[in-house]
Amino acid sequence: MKAEDIREWDNVEIEARLDELKEEQFKLRFQGSMLELENSALVKQVRRDIARLKTVLRERELTPNA
Repeated sequence: MKAEDIREWDNVEIEARLDELKEEQFKLRFQGSMLELENSALVKQVRRDIARLKTVLRERELTPNA
């Protein structure tokens, strides 16, 4: 997921994807605590995707409507 692609989405779509990723992050953390996580790199990837989504939302808050 690239920031350029995310900027093409509307806020509703970004927030929906953000909710999905937060739920996935919770599940991955839970699997990790139960020692059932097969690919630990997924935790890092999901965390970065969440940060990208939040960054784009924040950019939109700070940018005046042009």
